[in-house]
Amino acid sequence: MKTFTHFNASTIDEAVSLLKRYRGKANLIAGGTDILGKMKDRILPGYPEALINLKTIPGLDNISEEGDVLRIGPLAILEDIAHNETVRTNYGALAEAARRTASPHLREMGTIGGNICQDIRCWYYRNSENRFPCLRKGGGRCYALKGDTRYHSIFGGSVEEGCIAVHPSDTAPALIALDARIKTSKRTLRAEDFFQVEVSRTTVLEDDEIVTEIQVPKPESGAKSAFLKFALRKSIDFPIVNCAAKITTKGGKVDDARICLNAVHVKPYRAFMAEEAIMGKAIDDETSAEAAGNAAVSNAKPLHDNAYMVQAAKIMVKRAILACM
Repeated sequence: MKTFTHFNASTIDEAVSLLKRYRGKANLIAGGTDILGKMKDRILPGYPEALINLKTIPGLDNISEEGDVLRIGPLAILEDIAHNETVRTNYGALAEAARRTASPHLREMGTIGGNICQDIRCWYYRNSENRFPCLRKGGGRCYALKGDTRYHSIFGGSVEEGCIAVHPSDTAPALIALDARIKTSKRTLRAEDFFQVEVSRTTVLEDDEIVTEIQVPKPESGAKSAFLKFALRKSIDFPIVNCAAKITTKGGKVDDARICLNAVHVKPYRAFMAEEAIMGKAIDDETSAEAAGNAAVSNAKPLHDNAYMVQAAKIMVKRAILACM
């Protein structure tokens, strides 16, 4: 690794001030499970001049339910979220998403803030020493388009229809399904508006902006949520496809539905057509859930190596809906 300056921030304001000083040439660090690997392998054309440690800021790791809102600090580690009794009882999709992220050791280090802000995992983008200066690094082409696309987007690309790298987070679709809000040092955003696709960027966060809290409204009466993940190995692997759903029923019929897939598109993919397919219907057998799964992938555009992901996404949607019944 190259040399860099390390700061222990004591407040959010101090961390923001440091980000402004370095004008896009500093990175935040908390658990460090993503940024340290990127630095060690030198995957990006630029190297951070400074790392700003957020772990020294008190109060950013809280998990508490206040009134009808679950408040989670960005430094809350995934293992704590997975086993928190309040989260498990009232926000099941989020607890399960945290539990299924990575391996036990990584969950003891990784934070929820880092999980939603993590970088893409495309093997061309992640290749060491910046061997592939692709679109997401400001280069001129997407190497995956004519390469190995086994784990790439089935719903088209981005960056002028070029990059097809998928978003890898497990907790992101759960937060979207639960209609969470992301509070930053500048604003509050809906979780589904938080993600973006730009050069070396997966969120809408500006260079001097920090996530300060995640707010999840308590599900209404009659609502249940679920999270499912398909990966090659149950532990440690990033998702090939994952899905979170929150279904609210009244009188035995679906009154509201929020379904989100991830690892299938460049951003978490809200399956609106799947939601519409079950609205007002009784989910008393597999027929409606299967129709929703078919609707979720009706506009899929699989590539030469990843057509299998369409079937996986279809099944994930179906099973997530049934898990909410």
